[in-house]
Amino acid sequence: MGRLILMQFIAGLSYGMLVFILAIGLSLVLGVAKIINFAHGSLYMLGAYVTYTVVSRLGTTSEMYWAALLLAPVAIGLIGLVCEIFLFRPIYRLELLYQLLLTYALVFIFADAQKIVWGTENFMVSLPAVLSGSVTIWGQDFGVYNLALIGLGPVFYFILWLILNKTKMGNLVLAAAVDREMLSALGVDTARLYSLVFVIGSALAGLAGVLGAGLGSVSPGMDIAVILPCFIVVVIGGMGSLEGTLLGAFLLGQVLSFGLLILPRLALAFSFILMAVVLILRPWGLFGKPER
Repeated sequence: MGRLILMQFIAGLSYGMLVFILAIGLSLVLGVAKIINFAHGSLYMLGAYVTYTVVSRLGTTSEMYWAALLLAPVAIGLIGLVCEIFLFRPIYRLELLYQLLLTYALVFIFADAQKIVWGTENFMVSLPAVLSGSVTIWGQDFGVYNLALIGLGPVFYFILWLILNKTKMGNLVLAAAVDREMLSALGVDTARLYSLVFVIGSALAGLAGVLGAGLGSVSPGMDIAVILPCFIVVVIGGMGSLEGTLLGAFLLGQVLSFGLLILPRLALAFSFILMAVVLILRPWGLFGKPER
């Protein structure tokens, strides 16, 4: 029984850290630019397909996965930059409905683009030898890749915390999340700041796509499969909160993992129950702040 609990805990933790890396990009964009970006999952999907292309079509060995870790976030970050400049920037001050329509339309556009370029087949990404083995813990074998994902979560949390709290640009990002009008009145180029946040958020989605490609198959519809858990994590943790996103991802991963063990058909419902409980107790999220 103890081994089974440990196995579910590790599985939930690895999935939670993957969702954290994806959700923190969405949380930054939502907290700073106030854009509800449904297309964030599409950027994740494109990152996974770029990974497949780099590993399987541009390379001859699975070691090309390391190149994909660099190339995919850069490529998806550039896509995010183009979208921010030409699509999102004109609607920042418009009603929320315009944002929803635009991001929802982008979901279909990216999905059709994916089918045109890569088709509708499912693909697998070969992992480097160092990530393909397993480690025995308390008599139970666990994949090295899953354990690596668990380690990456805190690493990225620490890196982002340093950037946001110990650099001038990070302080400006935090200030924009609180009062962007005041920041603009002080002479800060908020348009450039928004572009930077979009690039970082998109690059994190691309990075999560690389990691997700190694965890399972690369297939159409994987964008829809991740965007809902991503929003649940952001809502639970609180908009723009780094700590809240990490905690929310951990809780969601455990709820889904043990939910699949106890009642598989209701596993997804447990995540909604978790979100509902948090919203009842703290409508602004676990680490969020109430809007004035």
